[in-house]
Order: sequence, then structure tokens, then C-alpha cells
Amino acid sequence: MSIQTVNQFLISLKNAQKAGQKMTHVPYTAMTHDIAQSLKREGYIKSIEKKGKRVRKSLMIELQSPDAGAKTIENVRFFSTPGRKQYAQCDAIRPSRYGGAVILSTSKGIMSGREAKKARSGGLLIAEIW
Repeated sequence: MSIQTVNQFLISLKNAQKAGQKMTHVPYTAMTHDIAQSLKREGYIKSIEKKGKRVRKSLMIELQSPDAGAKTIENVRFFSTPGRKQYAQCDAIRPSRYGGAVILSTSKGIMSGREAKKARSGGLLIAEIW
């Protein structure tokens, strides 16, 4: 897993949301696909579609529209960086300060903080989205 790839993915989602775009294309990796699935479960993304073959794979992501009263990506805070990885046990996972979602990489896959606490699983803290 490359932390830089994940960070670029989340920033591109935030920038697309701020620019008012309804759809955005991002390069496909298994990690970005799993994070997008987690964000979809949390209500930040409407739909995810994988496009292309082999090297040219990409994800076409439909973002929630802010006028519908749905959750939108306002900002992202990164916990882990390429030089410093932060881990948290199940009991140490706190909810987002801003009412958003915390994304973790656990032994059971990519999960939000709420899902990880329910599954009693800790792991690598990736980012906080609100």
C-alpha cells in the first residue's frame, strides 16, 4: 500500500467536490477501490464504477450533491504519512471531531472507524474525512 497514492486519491475527491463536479475519474488501485467502497457505505459517494482494462483502469466516482442534503467531502486530515504510520487499537479509535468519518486499514479490510469499533478491529489510521 502506498500512502501517497491514497492521499492523492482523497485530495482529488475533495477538490472535485469543492469544484462542484458530480463525477470524477481517478486511477484504479485495489486500495483506492476499497476506500471508495467504505466512503460509499458512509454516504459520501453515490456510486463507483470500474472502467478500462489492465494498465488503463480507472474508477469513475459519482459524488453526492450538496443541495440534496447528503454528506459531502469538505476537508481531509491525514493521520499516516509516508514517514510516519499511526496505528490504533480498537478501544483507541475515536469518532471524527467534525462529525465525519475516520478511515482505517484493518486485518479485515478497509473500514470506517464506526465499522472497525463494531468489528472490534484496530489498524492503520489513514485519514479523517468531514
